[in-house]
Amino acid sequence: MSKLTLTTGAEFDIEGIADFVEEVIERAGFKSIAVPGGSTPFPIFDALASRNLDWAGTTIYLTDDREVPPEHPASNYGRLLAALGKTGATIVRLEEGMEAPDFDLVWLGMGADGHIASLFPNTDPKLEAAPCVLQFTPDPLPPEAPFDRLSWTLPALLKTTAILLTIKGADKHRVLYDALAGHHDLPITRLLNAATCPVRIFGSDA
Repeated sequence: MSKLTLTTGAEFDIEGIADFVEEVIERAGFKSIAVPGGSTPFPIFDALASRNLDWAGTTIYLTDDREVPPEHPASNYGRLLAALGKTGATIVRLEEGMEAPDFDLVWLGMGADGHIASLFPNTDPKLEAAPCVLQFTPDPLPPEAPFDRLSWTLPALLKTTAILLTIKGADKHRVLYDALAGHHDLPITRLLNAATCPVRIFGSDA
């Protein structure tokens, strides 16, 4: 496992996470960043959008998305456009078969079942898969978002200079600690065991 840094607290360190992402955005040259969907990252997107950053060389992908139109309330792409579309960054919609760039940062959340992006345990993500976007069907389908998913494969998520992981809730922390101890073989465990780049984890018990 690569070098890992873990910071936890009663609440998310929104500004600290934004600082970490800002360091990548402000680097010289072109940058490719993958970001998660769901509700957790959007306060951090808002913090970043309020800063005076040079986004022109930054391309932003989602780590995964629901297969719905951009105007659908469940579309992570639509929400990302609303949050960061005016910054000057290039925001790319995921398409099945898309090949992974060399990411400068892959930012992930994690589910209580140990899934990352839309690599749920039933998808059995493989390290030898192609580094591209594939369609997956969660099993069981989450009732709050019962849609097929598009997701980068595990090798695509590992094709990065750094990984940022944001974890919210005591139940998810237990899954994370078990992953670090090698007590299960969930997607998060496979990612952390295979990562060769630095991994930065911000956690909140709330």
